[in-house]
Formats: sequence, structure tokens, C-alpha cells
Amino acid sequence: MTLKRRMTRIGNHIGVWMYRTLDGRLSSGSKDNTVLMITAPGRRTGRPRSTCVRYLQTPSGYLVWGTGSGSPADPDWFQNLRHTEVAEVQVRAEHVRVRPRELTGAERQQAWNGVVLAQVPSVRKFEQKAGRTIPVAVLEPISPSA
Repeated sequence: MTLKRRMTRIGNHIGVWMYRTLDGRLSSGSKDNTVLMITAPGRRTGRPRSTCVRYLQTPSGYLVWGTGSGSPADPDWFQNLRHTEVAEVQVRAEHVRVRPRELTGAERQQAWNGVVLAQVPSVRKFEQKAGRTIPVAVLEPISPSA
């Protein structure tokens, strides 16, 4: 494992610990920078994996995107989402079970261009650096009775 990858993992562990411990109170640098913690089973191990990611609230649920800070490959957390039917998100102190749904085609384009880039234009630099289509998913809340 490279030093960069190891440092990224350590940083993620610290971020997840802080989010859980402080109920996300220090997770954002500003009121416009919204962060949630998502926990989904690892696609190979099945063990719960948590990470903090930016999101936007939409009528359908939480919209998330996998820039991986401009990495040439989709981030592990997004790949895990593709392999699970149910995940859990923590938004501040609130815990919500969600059904992840990756957006494709015109729906993905509308969400990426019309929502993500319209509200968070700074992520365009990661798309350009990555040289790949950034995956987008909506995390649809599951009603408690489901």
C-alpha cells in the first residue's frame, strides 16, 4: 500500500471517529458545505465501512457523487454502494436507513449538471483531473415500517 493511500485511510478513520463522536457538528467548514457519514458493507468483506462525503438534499433523498478527489478510479465507498441494497447515513445526529440508487443516462446528467455543478461548481476540477465520468447516486430514505 502506498504512503498516500495509507494516509488517506488514516484521515478517513479520524474523520469518521470525529463525525460519530461529535454528531457531525464539526464536519463542515461552512453552512454551505454539507457532509454526511455513510456506512455500507464492503463489497469483498461484507464488513461495515464508513466514510464522510459531501451531499445535497433533494426531494428524492441525499445526492452523493464519487469524485475521489480527482482519482482515476471510482472511490471504494461508491463501489461498495453499487453492491448493496441498504446502507445507513448519519446526518449530524440523525441516523437514516437508505436505499442507494446509482443514476445513469439522462437522469445522471441532469443531477450532475443541473444540481451538483450548479450548487457546488468547485467539484468540476475533480472531474477534469479524474478524466472519467463521475458517478452520482441518490440515497433514498427507507420508511421505518419498510
